[in-house]
Amino acid sequence: MRRLSIDRARRIALAAQGFADPRPTGRVDRRHLRRVLDRIGLVQIDSVNVVARSQELVLFARLGPHPRDLLPAAADDGELFEFWVHEASHVPARHHHLHRWRMTDEHRWQGVRDLARRRPELIDEVHRYVAEHGPIVAGEVSRRVGPKGTWWDWDDGKRALEHLFHAGVVSARRRRRDFARLYDLTERMLPADVLEHPTPDEHEARKELLVLAARSYGVATADDLADYHRQKPAVCRPLLAELVAEERLVPVEVEGWGRPAFLHPDAREPRRVGARALLSPFDPLVWYRPRAERLFDFHYRIEIYVPAAKRRYGYFVLPFLLADRLVARVDLKADRQSGALLVRSAWAEPDTGHDPDHVAGELVDEFDAMAGWLGLERVEIEDRGDLSPWLRDRAGAMRPVSSPT
Repeated sequence: MRRLSIDRARRIALAAQGFADPRPTGRVDRRHLRRVLDRIGLVQIDSVNVVARSQELVLFARLGPHPRDLLPAAADDGELFEFWVHEASHVPARHHHLHRWRMTDEHRWQGVRDLARRRPELIDEVHRYVAEHGPIVAGEVSRRVGPKGTWWDWDDGKRALEHLFHAGVVSARRRRRDFARLYDLTERMLPADVLEHPTPDEHEARKELLVLAARSYGVATADDLADYHRQKPAVCRPLLAELVAEERLVPVEVEGWGRPAFLHPDAREPRRVGARALLSPFDPLVWYRPRAERLFDFHYRIEIYVPAAKRRYGYFVLPFLLADRLVARVDLKADRQSGALLVRSAWAEPDTGHDPDHVAGELVDEFDAMAGWLGLERVEIEDRGDLSPWLRDRAGAMRPVSSPT
């Protein structure tokens, strides 16, 4: 069996995610978006907008400053569709047929399943309303009595829409001004050739998704591959054995992993990786935390839902990728009212082999690029974290951005 050192596995993984490619130097357009999607396969959607929404940060990590309507425009014209894949995700429409098996399954949330059994007539009524009036927002079919409670406190109208969305009867795009879902009939959302593509059986579709996951990861364990499209590892293991027998995956051992791994036959192994990127907490390079720990010796947990007094690193903490290591983590906030990118804290990772002064210099350059892309006028560096003195030495406590884009 082929054996890989952890350094080689890291370079393969980074190349598969597009981090061995240089960022574009000229105008960034749909062609660049397609290249990113060819690499990573899907983009997880998240509404948290402390810096920018996660889906934008995933593109920024690979493309640098780019038009912020790249993803919305691709969704609006049907090149992407939204579905529950790795949570809510933008997925290339050409992969729609690989997810239809999910649409025949029950919804994963009990409240939606209960509604489908309890009030099928309401689902039919909402379906007719969408057909007559779509695209619509959920509020147009609301059945709420009294004030809304928690974030996930859905009324029956919203549950009916989510049942239809999960079943593939309706699809959704995001309204640009407030990020709300706009629901419409799927045949009005996606191109006819996408919907006419033959539907594989569940067995074959799951295998294809595992191959796509392997292509996006380069090298990965069974659990890694299953998580990419939120499949169950127990279901995937016999499928992986089939893919190995078919020579569509190559079994390998990776130093320190202690479990079998799989290499995509087309995976590249660059001699070096010269990446520099701030990563969203939901970037596919780090979204599966056990893999991030195995690849980078980087223990990462998002602390948005942790009480402020108990947070170790901060509210919205982004790992910093430099060359082929995660070398720091920074808590960022875009203060749009004051026009500043706030660096609330910055922490160096131990034992990465990178000088903190060098890391600080690269981070300052990345802050400048991000602030300019967001239309902010300056970067403000606060003094929390062991890397903050190095940043302040490199940039000062307040650094103007020379040419915001």
